[in-house]
Amino acid sequence: MEISPVLKVTAGLLMAAVMTIFYINKPSTVVVPKLPNTWWGPGTGNLQADKTVRQFEILFTEAQVNDLKSRLKNTRDLARPLEGTGWTYGTSGTFLKKNIVDYWLNKYDFKKRLAYLNKYDQFKTNIQGLDIHFIHVKPKNTQGKKVLPLLILHGWPGSVREFYELIPMLTSPQADHDFVFEVIAPSLPGFGFSSPAVRPGLGSKEMAVVMMNLMRRLGFDKFYTQGGDWGSIIVGQMATLFPQHVLGIHSNFCGVLGFKTTLKTFLYSFFPSLLLPKEDHHLLYPMKKHFFSKLLETGYLHIQATKPDTVGIGPSDSPASLAGYVLEKFSSATNSAYKTRDDGGIYEKFTADALIDNLMMYWIPNSMTTAMRIYAESFNLQSGLNEMYWPILVPSACAQFPNELIFFPEEFLRDKFYNLIQVTRMPRGGHFAALEEPKLLSDDVWKFVAAVQNSSKSANAKKDEF
Repeated sequence: MEISPVLKVTAGLLMAAVMTIFYINKPSTVVVPKLPNTWWGPGTGNLQADKTVRQFEILFTEAQVNDLKSRLKNTRDLARPLEGTGWTYGTSGTFLKKNIVDYWLNKYDFKKRLAYLNKYDQFKTNIQGLDIHFIHVKPKNTQGKKVLPLLILHGWPGSVREFYELIPMLTSPQADHDFVFEVIAPSLPGFGFSSPAVRPGLGSKEMAVVMMNLMRRLGFDKFYTQGGDWGSIIVGQMATLFPQHVLGIHSNFCGVLGFKTTLKTFLYSFFPSLLLPKEDHHLLYPMKKHFFSKLLETGYLHIQATKPDTVGIGPSDSPASLAGYVLEKFSSATNSAYKTRDDGGIYEKFTADALIDNLMMYWIPNSMTTAMRIYAESFNLQSGLNEMYWPILVPSACAQFPNELIFFPEEFLRDKFYNLIQVTRMPRGGHFAALEEPKLLSDDVWKFVAAVQNSSKSANAKKDEF
């Protein structure tokens, strides 16, 4: 039965009224807790814990490589995709075995790639019982420029490998800036070569505490941050928990959750031109299309937030399973249109070596299961989920890449980022911005930090006048 337009409008107005009442009655005070320095490693922790910073080198032992090659060689014939479906049902098993598995087995130069992955200085240090792995690159030939520490964080299913092309762009002095960056790029706890927690509870906000303590260990009291995916969430939580230490936050995955955002999205759906120019309407509307699109692409999130250890068994035991699970995200999250193609479009922005480098950051340390637990530890009722309402008061910037998984108009972003000084609509790129478009991302970070630094200089100059 067709629903009349009048009934639709009436239902919409009724829903708006209900949501408005619900929002008005929602407590306006956001309580940001003071999180403890929980010990996440074996035992109960003690004051004598090793606080040294140790040199670290990634290793692919002969035994590990031989075992990996044996598993790749014995990959079964995988189910062919249905005719004309591309990667819409997920990674094409036919493409995966013929291209990725074969390349990994016969063309991926393990020695050369290992040398590449060790091109930057790497270290480990114990923070709250966890051995945290991080890359630390200092600029050379600073020529009197101010050196600013910049913490950059990755997400899932990425790794610090995402930053290898970005790092030299940030640590090389620029003629038109009087500062340069010193980059610290850690593997998140449970990811790559960083230790996982041995007990429940280490979610994103707890990782924010670990990252803050890492920066303190390295002697940085004030610093800038940059992040995408989970990295964006964590640096945002750091800014809320430790605003006196975070000079500014740059994100390429800015999101806003909560009743106010939902309400505004719904109300603007009646008159989208009041919110967005006509050419941008498709980024939010029709709501039904975007809802089902999110539902289609977030099945992994639900299972990883509930049963990460179950889904982690396959990718931990089979390199083909690992590649299939991870590369599906590198296809759909880079550009949703790529999933209609037989090759998933994965070579449009990435090389086979770069993709497999990232897989090696999970395979060698056997960290896929422990990495996926971030979903279970962050999206649960025990954690409270109150951090979705946490405001960010420090200077902030949002780089919006057109093929990103989410989009929020600037008006919505200001509901969370109270000191939003830069929103950049990028000409191209998707979710893995640092690896896809390092130059665009780097330029935006430089621009943002320059604005914050100049604002700070102006404020200090005014103080001096008095």
